Amino acid sequence: MSFGETKTVTPTEPSTETARRRRMEIHQFRFVASDMAVAPPSSMENGRKRQRLEKTVSVKSYDIKEKRSKLERIVSLPLSLPCRSEIELGEKKLAENKETETYALDLTESASISSNIERQGVSDCPKFGMTSVCGRRRDMEDTVSIYPSFLQDKHEKSNKLHFFGLYDGHGCSHAAMKCKDRMHEIVKNEVESPGEATWKEMMTRSFTKMDKEVVEYSKGAGGTETADCRCELQTPQCDAVGSTAVVAVVTPNKIIVSNCGDSRAVLCRNGVAIPLSIDHKPDRPDELNRIEEAGGRVIYWDGPRVLGVLAMSRAIGDSYLKPYVTSEPEVTIKERTVEDECLILASDGLWDVVSNETACGVASMCLRSGQSSSDQACTDASILLTRLALARHSSDNVSVVVVDLKRGL
Repeated sequence: MSFGETKTVTPTEPSTETARRRRMEIHQFRFVASDMAVAPPSSMENGRKRQRLEKTVSVKSYDIKEKRSKLERIVSLPLSLPCRSEIELGEKKLAENKETETYALDLTESASISSNIERQGVSDCPKFGMTSVCGRRRDMEDTVSIYPSFLQDKHEKSNKLHFFGLYDGHGCSHAAMKCKDRMHEIVKNEVESPGEATWKEMMTRSFTKMDKEVVEYSKGAGGTETADCRCELQTPQCDAVGSTAVVAVVTPNKIIVSNCGDSRAVLCRNGVAIPLSIDHKPDRPDELNRIEEAGGRVIYWDGPRVLGVLAMSRAIGDSYLKPYVTSEPEVTIKERTVEDECLILASDGLWDVVSNETACGVASMCLRSGQSSSDQACTDASILLTRLALARHSSDNVSVVVVDLKRGL
């Protein structure tokens, strides 16, 4: 050691019998199980072991209170604030549609949805609830559109069809906004067009037309700018923008679900979760084959991505990734039964952290509680699912739609 340097001395705990016993007692506290049977202490060590047992019971009591507190925090967890004033947008849309029987729902928290629709003269609207929050993302890119009784079935004139659409944008919000504004109109025109066509053919044509409009709009053919669109800050041509789309048309006898992307629709039937869509992920075997046959590649960069960029294999828009990323939907038609409880549509902000079974259980619990009206129960279910996703640290926007299939349809 050179002159002037001092050697640092690390203090050590005295090696005494008392210290050794203290260390042993700490280790024993760590391994006492909550349901472990404790033998009665001997008379010689009665005092010392009773003291340790009291400490252990205290630790157990604290753990139980902590777990109970965590469950209470999930239920009472406040929803995050909206990224923009979507409530004002919803009120503006309501004012624009006063003379129609449709209402595009675009509220951040749906508190009294049915009253808004009843003011428009829709008396046989379904019972539903919707919640959409920005979550931990910087921008809100999810949109939801709900149009009860948006058209009449040409085969059953006395019955009306109901439209539910959820869109999860990426790159920017304008693709999802365009889908929200136009998808129901395109589907309506397809259903009302002359000729006989299957639901699969009509929904496939609708998604193709919607994709074409989004691509043209992204290239500047729309002629107008979208509010809160960040694309003009990056490049005038926004071909790197797209959106998922999961659309459900509910009739008195059927549920028609068309999906493109990784948003999802789940039917709750007699307590069982039945998926009505399958996520379009690049590593799904059939999707991987389709991409490779078209000349593309799936590169694993923070998960499987088309050309190392997009984490889904189908989407509306994303013209720069075509033909590897297609807008063709997968269409599922499910016959309705008396055992159907509810339908859940949600973005991947929910499904990334909540399973189909858990979501179905939460929604069914809210609908069966009987403590509120059907529409309020649906709203409570959507809020509770959103809070659950946030409590499980979902990193994406979270949007949830719950439709009651027992009543109001």
